[in-house]
Amino acid sequence: MDYLKSDIKFVSGVGEARAKLLDRELNIRTVGDLLDHFPFRYIDRTRIYRIAEIVDGGPTLVQFRARITGVSYAGEGRRRRFTAYAQDASGQAELVWFQGVSWIEKRIEVGREYLVFGRPAFYRGQLQMAHPELETMEQALSRRPESGMQGIYPSTEKISNLLGTKGMYRIVCNAWALAKDRIRETLPADLRDRYGLMPLREAYYNIHFPQSAEGLRQAQYRLKFEELLGVQLGIQSRRTERLSKNDGFLFTKVGEVFNTFYKEKLPFPLTGAQKRVIREIRQDTVTGYQMNRLLQGDVGSGKTLVALMSMLLAVDNGFQACMMAPTEILARQHFATIGRMLEGMDVKIAVLTGSSKARERKTALEGIASGEVQILIGTHALIEDRVQFADLGLVVIDEQHRFGVEQRARLWTKNARPPHILVMTATPIPRTLAMTLYGDLDVSVIDELPPGRRPIKTYHYTDSARLKLFGFMRQQIALGRQVYVVYPLIQESESMDYKDLTDGYEAISRDFPLPQYVTAICHGKMKPADKEESMRQFKSGEAQILVATSVIEVGVDVPNATVMVIESAERFGLSQLHQLRGRVGRGGEQSYCILMSGEKLSRESRARLEAMCETNDGFRLAELDLKLRGAGDINGTLQSGMAFDLKIANPTADVQILSRSREAAEEILAADPTLSHPDHEGLQALRRRYSGREEIDFSRIS
Repeated sequence: MDYLKSDIKFVSGVGEARAKLLDRELNIRTVGDLLDHFPFRYIDRTRIYRIAEIVDGGPTLVQFRARITGVSYAGEGRRRRFTAYAQDASGQAELVWFQGVSWIEKRIEVGREYLVFGRPAFYRGQLQMAHPELETMEQALSRRPESGMQGIYPSTEKISNLLGTKGMYRIVCNAWALAKDRIRETLPADLRDRYGLMPLREAYYNIHFPQSAEGLRQAQYRLKFEELLGVQLGIQSRRTERLSKNDGFLFTKVGEVFNTFYKEKLPFPLTGAQKRVIREIRQDTVTGYQMNRLLQGDVGSGKTLVALMSMLLAVDNGFQACMMAPTEILARQHFATIGRMLEGMDVKIAVLTGSSKARERKTALEGIASGEVQILIGTHALIEDRVQFADLGLVVIDEQHRFGVEQRARLWTKNARPPHILVMTATPIPRTLAMTLYGDLDVSVIDELPPGRRPIKTYHYTDSARLKLFGFMRQQIALGRQVYVVYPLIQESESMDYKDLTDGYEAISRDFPLPQYVTAICHGKMKPADKEESMRQFKSGEAQILVATSVIEVGVDVPNATVMVIESAERFGLSQLHQLRGRVGRGGEQSYCILMSGEKLSRESRARLEAMCETNDGFRLAELDLKLRGAGDINGTLQSGMAFDLKIANPTADVQILSRSREAAEEILAADPTLSHPDHEGLQALRRRYSGREEIDFSRIS
């Protein structure tokens, strides 16, 4: 029997009801799932204090050994309280329970010695613990696997209420007892030796029951390496498979449409970086292989123009192209921008979004099915089954990380043969990380701004400078400019001391009153029609100020807006701050980004805001984000685009392990491309596990 695949309900301490809860809350169904549910921190249970050694302001969790000398009750009904008095040779403590009194009083025996573990508190100098964990000394001495470090597991409110920290730990202990002899090694011995990896069974033991800090470090390294190796084996195998097929559409000619646009319609001369990327795309589309390219470009670097010229290449060669954007605002903006650039040319474009009116939808669907529409722009509505292309040759996906993998994958199924794929992101990812993580894509970078764009001046002010800020806003509005004011929250949060949008909107409306000033508001919880009207007011210039949440981070292009005010800027990550800053500076006028924060800042927050003031280079900021945050914004961006589920590895924080796993995957596949060697059976299973869902072929989509 394979105990790793056994239903979790058969583990001692689980049962039918808890199994259903673990499945629903944490997606844990089998013993193997439970062993892959790793602790996120550990409590050191090696130190046993004397009661007199526990002082106010000391460790937040402690344990001591004491004998119960008596018990008492207070209150009635729901307010009933149970107190046990514990004593050792150095002093006395009160152990208090406000809930579960009838359960605990049956389990406490006066005169018996217990190991008490919990959070210390003091009342009139007396040590107290509310709802501590208790074990008889016999239980403590026979505690399952001997480990002084107890894992604390990711949980949810429902599971915490039912099991608690200790209950979860006990279940893991019981699962380990069942499965420990069934864990099969996945990596060949020579690979483990070369990269200094402990055996898999030993790694699982030390991740759940660390015998030492060094043992825990080695276990984490082994398990992270294994996950990332599985990812790299999948990525590189897919790339090899893609390049082994000669089924890509051929865009053999640069024809009349492309040349007319290039000679007569370019809004500004192409930068050297844009020319380089267009050449790379052009080369991809004449090889006979299917293109799968990631285009990185900082905010305002001209990615949309490159995407349009790539789509015109498809049109010149008799194919259709489509561009999928993550929001309706951005999709319609692309449609308007591309429509203006193609004005007067014989190229038929259409737009399709979730809120398209019946006539617009009918025109788009009929046009792409017949081939009359050559370029379709839209949101995720493009992946609906009723959207059928006559001959789709190129797919452009903007802000690709905002789509799920399955959403993106469905686009290439619109053809019998897969179209070329160009995915774009304005979230800068350090090139080495992008090339390592997105190993099945070719990476292009636009690292120059178009001519005429001025660097945005960025300043950091605290709340004490608000009058100065309002004066500056009035100056800019008097010059005919417009202002964004961005807040991190829609409504006040009791747990966070940050400005919220509704209060901010009221305050700005008071300081910038009608009729001299018009202030619009925009956030994600508004009805689409109301949001659209606010955006229309701002784009048309009717409103001078737009108060918004980060809903405007992507997709709003108002060249007349020259000031971006970001409230509670310390709450945003570097990547998001940089994206928001990119909403201004889109015209020829000097633009400004004002970062507002409270007076008290953490060292990390201060470093982020200083970095924003020092540079406009998104790639430099991305590198700094890696150093400051590790699993910061970049990781959120990457993870949302992945086809695999990582349990312990973090691609941004574990860059070194990621690089080593890539090197190992290259060596393995160079020697055995199909992993058919008998020693590579475990590697084959590993590749399958981290290659995404089998019913979807992810090899042709990022």
